[in-house]
Amino acid sequence: MRNLLLFASFLAACGTKPDAKLPVCATPEAPAAAAKDHVTEIHGQTLHDPYHWLRERENPEVTAYLEAENAYAEVMMEHTEGLQAALYDEMLSHVKESDESAPYPHGDYWYYSRTEEGKNYEIYCRKKGEISAPEQVLLDENELAAEHAYFAVGALSVSPDHRLMAYSTDTVGNERYNLWVKHLETGEVVDGPIPNTYYSVAWANDNKTLFYNRVDDATRPYQLWRHVVGTDPDTDVLVYEETDERFFLGIARSRSDGMLLLNLMSAVTAEWRYIDADAPTDAFRVVKPREQNVEYYVEHHPGPPERFFVLTNEDAINFRVYEAPIGSDPSAWAEIIAPSDTVTLTAIDAFANHLAVWERREGLPSVRVVDLGEASSHQVEFPEPTYAAWAGDNHEFATDVLRFEYTSLTTPPSVFDYDMGTKGLARVKEREIPNFDRSLYETTRLEATAADGTEVPVSVVWRKDALRKPAPLLLAGYGSYGSSYDPYFSASRLALLDRGVVFAIAHVRGGGEMGRRWYEDGKYLQKKNTFTDFIASAEHLVASGWTQPERLAITGRSAGGLLMGAVTNMRPDLFAAVVAGVPFVDVTNTMLDPTIPLTVIEWEEWGNPQDREYFEYMRSYAPYDNVRTDAPYPHMLITAGLNDPRVAYWEPAKWAAKLRTNSLNDSLILLQTNMGAGHGGASGRYDYLRELAFEYAFVLDRLAVVELRRCK
Repeated sequence: MRNLLLFASFLAACGTKPDAKLPVCATPEAPAAAAKDHVTEIHGQTLHDPYHWLRERENPEVTAYLEAENAYAEVMMEHTEGLQAALYDEMLSHVKESDESAPYPHGDYWYYSRTEEGKNYEIYCRKKGEISAPEQVLLDENELAAEHAYFAVGALSVSPDHRLMAYSTDTVGNERYNLWVKHLETGEVVDGPIPNTYYSVAWANDNKTLFYNRVDDATRPYQLWRHVVGTDPDTDVLVYEETDERFFLGIARSRSDGMLLLNLMSAVTAEWRYIDADAPTDAFRVVKPREQNVEYYVEHHPGPPERFFVLTNEDAINFRVYEAPIGSDPSAWAEIIAPSDTVTLTAIDAFANHLAVWERREGLPSVRVVDLGEASSHQVEFPEPTYAAWAGDNHEFATDVLRFEYTSLTTPPSVFDYDMGTKGLARVKEREIPNFDRSLYETTRLEATAADGTEVPVSVVWRKDALRKPAPLLLAGYGSYGSSYDPYFSASRLALLDRGVVFAIAHVRGGGEMGRRWYEDGKYLQKKNTFTDFIASAEHLVASGWTQPERLAITGRSAGGLLMGAVTNMRPDLFAAVVAGVPFVDVTNTMLDPTIPLTVIEWEEWGNPQDREYFEYMRSYAPYDNVRTDAPYPHMLITAGLNDPRVAYWEPAKWAAKLRTNSLNDSLILLQTNMGAGHGGASGRYDYLRELAFEYAFVLDRLAVVELRRCK
């Protein structure tokens, strides 16, 4: 009853007076945002946006509406509170609450982080010389987070002599960080706060000069600053400012310790600059001037001979690798790995004797190791046919050991050390998952056929003794920016699998799973391939007997939330429930507003709607623009973060408001806004599990996996 009365008070603040004496299981009226038409004229068309006013963050009416939605969601999910508690307890039962990461060598130290039972955040530590040496705590996030509802560390970097540590903190979720410097011998914070910094910092070899990037009003990292520890930050030197709004600026220290590397990147173009790490006041020099639609990435090798290794897509859609003498013209670069039609090169890591080349082969990540002395190469063998793998903590240059991380739908996250010379593979750590028996679970990969004949991979995992076809199934997808949604293990997901829910991932175009062309075929004027691939994946799961539409739920976050909105507009009959996390659904209006964070750089992903062709195309699929009134929608849980700089809270809020205008819809539409967080939701690990328990309870309830007495 408390939640219902709370909901009533919020509605009253919005000018509505519901009967507060309703019985607990009476269905209250959903909040209704006022329609206040806002007009945009473009390309001879008039766009009407009735919920544009929800952008007015400081307007009390906006706050009242978001809080009313939160209260309504709480009321409508009140019957699942017992289920949420059970899910939370189960998910927590699979967490080793006091645990530590695999220590990695860096200089004379072994660095690692650990967690303690009952504490939300990580503790960063090191040991000198031997792993058995006494522990030194470097940074305890729990202490820093004690007075904040939200807390996140952005940058974390130790000086070359390991005496100082730069770190940055965000206490609201807007990804604007305060930068600090701590003396690791005394424990004293000797610098900070330096405000409005972003994720990258880099130390010069003098152990006192620190470079960092700063953001503009649109949260774009655009400036590089130089700071000397112990001096007033107001005297810091602006080293470089990127004026092209399509580009993000970052700074990094090479693994060789010889260079500081300034990277300037748009979605399709790159430029790198460098200085000697021993000469921090030198001017940055250009490796290769930027050229539109040419991406490249560099790794420094001190030699002999000293050179850069350059990974680039110039005249090579799947990338190639060059060896480039320092300061040389690109015409003098020598190709050492030619481009392939079937293998995409995704990253390179340079070591003293080897070059590790990360690739995508047949939809899976792989590593090619090049012996720099013998100019020979070989592939690293992975232990399972489907998996996810990525580079781990590789801070040392003069080593033959490549550390990588590995997981699959049935294998917990693991850390491996691979000897690039002897080809020996050693598992350093596998995350301990309490109360987990991997033999109970099985995984496979299916192929769905898209409308144009393209075969779309679908990864599936289930609990063998709980499978009853057609099963309740949760299908996830993303499909943007060339990011691969690889099959990964989730201890939290066991709470679904153990209840007989099948989990699947649709590896749709727009992602990078099948290589660079897979990405290119799902962006710009081919974006709809992402949506039709997902629909084809869902239809295949139904046709092959895995599930039925009334037992099928779908989920995606951010650009994956755009996917959720688009496919729900296209095929509302195909899905029973939708979880759309911080969904990018107001594509047209956002891309028309260059003042919104990320808009300008995003033009090279979605297109610039000032161009009529791109405008017409994105208008044809943008979820907010295409909410239907001729068909009922599935049950929908939509989440937002009030401080989100990536997908503004008003996008999901506007979408939810517009969905409610569908007079045919008798489904439950919930909007839940985290009023103290950003794009990633709750920052603490226990708080995150509570948010996830809410989402899982929504899915289980709406798919009728559990029998609960509910109001609607």
